[in-house]
Amino acid sequence: MPAHADAFEIRTRGKGTYQITSEVADIVQRSGIRTGTVTVFVRHTSASLVIMENADPSARRDLEEFFERLVPESTPWFIHTDEGPDDMPSHIRMALTRTSEVIPIIGGRMTLGTWQGIFLFEHRRAPHRREIVVSVVGE
Repeated sequence: MPAHADAFEIRTRGKGTYQITSEVADIVQRSGIRTGTVTVFVRHTSASLVIMENADPSARRDLEEFFERLVPESTPWFIHTDEGPDDMPSHIRMALTRTSEVIPIIGGRMTLGTWQGIFLFEHRRAPHRREIVVSVVGE
């Protein structure tokens, strides 16, 4: 079964969601795979991936605010705080979401829904460089 792998980097400006759909779609197209799956993976423990609403940014803002309230910074009983008050909350937020997504490919294109996009979900306040690995398999 044919396979193709590639990687790219996203520079974040701090907490938030960053759309990566077009970068992944480009890799799928270059792979030549017409039917199969694409796996997208983020190589970090303080960022994650989500498939989310891509038309109205307020949906992503609500998601970000939900996580701010669910896992607040400066929680007094967190022990792992070597890199600051967002250290442990970023790891918990990552664990509650995902580090990979698998999307079917039909006709050489990802089969995302009309309002779906793939987003890197940055959980740290400081800017970071995040590596995204993409693996495409099929025929």
